[in-house]
Amino acid sequence: MADAERAQRETAARYVAIITDGNGRWARARGVSVNEGHDAGADTVKARLRDAVDLGIEELTVYSFSTENWSRPAEEVQGLMAMFSRRIAGETPELHEEGVRMRFVGRRQGLSPELVEQMAWAEELTGANTRITLFVAFNYGGRAEILDAARGFEGDSEEEFRQRLYAPEMHDPDIIIRTSGERRLSNYLIWQGAYSELVFRDELWPDFTREALEESLAEFSARQRRFGGR
Repeated sequence: MADAERAQRETAARYVAIITDGNGRWARARGVSVNEGHDAGADTVKARLRDAVDLGIEELTVYSFSTENWSRPAEEVQGLMAMFSRRIAGETPELHEEGVRMRFVGRRQGLSPELVEQMAWAEELTGANTRITLFVAFNYGGRAEILDAARGFEGDSEEEFRQRLYAPEMHDPDIIIRTSGERRLSNYLIWQGAYSELVFRDELWPDFTREALEESLAEFSARQRRFGGR
């Protein structure tokens, strides 16, 4: 491998996480229902997942529904659950054919048995795929994950604790991208994101294009990561 090619690979983001924020504002700006905004956002996840494959990303983690989102209006929550179920059923076979491995991270408690069964089916069907892993953070909260991992923990190392997280095989994200102009992590990947580079974008999530993703990755590549060193 040439030196230039090696250097480019070393500075390229392989593990990417996104806070997919702005579906509701996107919907209001267009005079459509918030659940139509969530549908548009789900379409964007699928499109950017395919772009991620092209760009050499090995893991993509998206924040789909947080533990705090249960406080939203019941109609919106019900619509999100129905959409999530519909998308799993309709799109998992297609993603499987494309070599996508699917993993859902978050609490399964509180979800309908039917939805939990669908999630387990999608994970089992795609479990051997290696082209890219899509981690879907659903009913997820960073503090909840740490709390769940800490229950009964008797080890004394970070690696032992990591093994108790929802997806211990998940790599720490090189970069966490947040859309919609907000500049906070909102309880996302608190453990895994300790040294992640943060990139904040003004686009609402349904407007987040391949070009926006490429610009975010380029911003990451231009940074020097020290991990506490000099």
